[in-house]
Amino acid sequence: MIMLVLISVAMGITGLLAFLWSVNAKQYDDLDGAAVRILLDDNDEIG
Repeated sequence: MIMLVLISVAMGITGLLAFLWSVNAKQYDDLDGAAVRILLDDNDEIG
């Protein structure tokens, strides 16, 4: 039981560190850009 608690705490800390890294890497700065980009017509095909 103690091993399961330690594993779950370690996984929680790992998830928190990954989230904090993504915030510091500015992954969440342009949330509206992806929503608008899907509507743009990018026909770069030849033919």
